[in-house]
Amino acid sequence: MNVAIVGASGAVGQEFLRLLAEREFPIDTLTLFGSERSAGRVYEFKGKPHTVKLLQHNDDFKGIDVAFVSAGGGTSKEFEKTITKHGTLMIDNSSAFRMDEDVPLVVPEVNGEDARNTPRGVIANPNCTTIQMVVALKAIEDLSHIKRVHVSTYQSASGAGAAAMDELVEQHAQMARGEEPTVKKFAHRLAFNVIPHIDVFTDNGYTKEEMKMYHETRKIMHSDIAVSATCVRVPVLRNHSESIWVETERPISVEEAQAAFEAAQGVTLWDKPAENHYPMPLNLESCDDVYVGRVRKDLANPNGITFWTVSDQIRKGAALNAVQIAEYLFK
Repeated sequence: MNVAIVGASGAVGQEFLRLLAEREFPIDTLTLFGSERSAGRVYEFKGKPHTVKLLQHNDDFKGIDVAFVSAGGGTSKEFEKTITKHGTLMIDNSSAFRMDEDVPLVVPEVNGEDARNTPRGVIANPNCTTIQMVVALKAIEDLSHIKRVHVSTYQSASGAGAAAMDELVEQHAQMARGEEPTVKKFAHRLAFNVIPHIDVFTDNGYTKEEMKMYHETRKIMHSDIAVSATCVRVPVLRNHSESIWVETERPISVEEAQAAFEAAQGVTLWDKPAENHYPMPLNLESCDDVYVGRVRKDLANPNGITFWTVSDQIRKGAALNAVQIAEYLFK
């Protein structure tokens, strides 16, 4: 299989390189693409150097079977037809096509079959917070239809890219030296703080990030499920956490939910609170699954169940999900 990575120099692009090697994805040729800034850089893949080519409107994608694209929505929209015109399957990590009716929005553990219908040759990777949530929700949905979800996210700096992670580290160092911290990537200082603001605000008072969770969940799950989200940036380098409240059509016991999580594809249950054993971002960098813990009945709703999840945003929330889509289609 001939594979391309567009945006190879970014955090997700680098994760693609690691994952394709780790998972022994069947690759005959690998081609890396990037902007003028990253063109010419050399990265090693399976012991061999690969030079980043400049992404251009030409025939460079001829003969490429699948392109993993993580270069921002503007680039995805501009280069969609250039990438797909010779039959390349474009698996896109931006928000550019997620809600387009003729582009499937896919999490393989939840709606893998949707990936088989690609009229434009494009499959969209959902938002990181949505991926993490729907993998866990699928286990509950299989027990009883979910009517509504309330979720609060605790999103790490990695969600805003490598530069944001660097800024968080530098802010801590600056404050330790008694200096004024540099603020560029976020609306406020992130070090020793939490920011209830991810993406831009919309007219209804929710941010675009929060509305993504509403719309994307319904599309992926083919459901009338209602989702109300509050998305918060926290001073963690990597891995997102979510506190999730679910209302189902019938009551579900804690034991039922735990058994469903244990059996679910892509989920690992860590739920022994008496032993202080529950998922935390600290423990789960570079892990593939969505980790679930703190499963308990909702005291405010007899049909409610609540739980906590942690997942690696760069891995399952981005690169891994895209690779799993390709594995699902091509195995």
